[in-house]
Amino acid sequence: MTEILNTLYVTTTGTSLHLDGDALRITHPDRPGRLLLPLVRIDHIVAWNGVTVTADLMHRCAADGRSVTWVTQNGRFLARVSGPQTGNPTLRLAQYRAHEDAEHRLDLARRFVAGKLHNYRQLLLRSARDQKGARQSGLRAIADRHGAALADLKDSTNLTEILGVEGRAARDYFQGLGLLCPGSPPGRTRRPPTDPLNCLLSFGYGMLRVAVHGAIEQVGLDPYIGYLHGVRANKPSLALDLMEELRPLLVDRLVITLINRGQLRPGHTTTLPGGVVELTETGRRFFLEQWSESRSRQWPHAALARSLPAAMIPLTQTRLLARHLRGDSPGYIPWTVT
Repeated sequence: MTEILNTLYVTTTGTSLHLDGDALRITHPDRPGRLLLPLVRIDHIVAWNGVTVTADLMHRCAADGRSVTWVTQNGRFLARVSGPQTGNPTLRLAQYRAHEDAEHRLDLARRFVAGKLHNYRQLLLRSARDQKGARQSGLRAIADRHGAALADLKDSTNLTEILGVEGRAARDYFQGLGLLCPGSPPGRTRRPPTDPLNCLLSFGYGMLRVAVHGAIEQVGLDPYIGYLHGVRANKPSLALDLMEELRPLLVDRLVITLINRGQLRPGHTTTLPGGVVELTETGRRFFLEQWSESRSRQWPHAALARSLPAAMIPLTQTRLLARHLRGDSPGYIPWTVT
């Protein structure tokens, strides 16, 4: 038995989604005919801005516990409908108490960052194995600094120090993007992205956020009470916390692979006035196909001593966090690979 269901991504402006019995009906005025998909095969719907979801379909999805998420053309979160909140109120109380306990919050924040740094280091070292000369030595040097950052993280005594360690490591990593993807400029540009690599990273992080937010709601935690990211108005801080350890291998690795293999074509992106780079409709479809395929890839999970498909990792990590908050395990164990 597998818990992996399908996420339906609807990207084409003008598309309408309707309820048709126990199925979802997809129509578009420029495309004759209709497409029916059994609802039982769909766990999430992600609709791009400009896609219409009828009220009866939203009501059915809410009743079934199936989320509907709207995003911008670049994959940035807009809104989400998920029906009545689920979960154990005792678990949420434990989540709030952990946030109010300075030492507990510090420990969780440290673990989220440790998972992120470890996985970035693994990505850098694996990339370096296939290189030679200056590119290889450059990647290994950044990986070494990430190793040193992990040591510094253990000695951090407050949230400011943890954020400082994470921030320096992130700058090191993103300044090395040109080593990971030759021809790409160094540094992270996200609001807005100004090159194809950063455009794909932003889009991929948007898709990861949808998956993590859904996992948090499924387990019954509050997505807006975080530990590393704290409490910020209109920010799902816990989703951002849990995303940290998942970004390097579930998003960055995929994006880097697509670019280095030459799979990203000129027609997949467009440059707007002012230098903003966006995915075209063809580019969005292409990336979502690759993203969906990557979700079935098996990844080792060091803490569980077995492999899991990528689609299950957000839910698995959220459950591990809930287990810790309930007091059933001494500490949260981030997802890492060896």
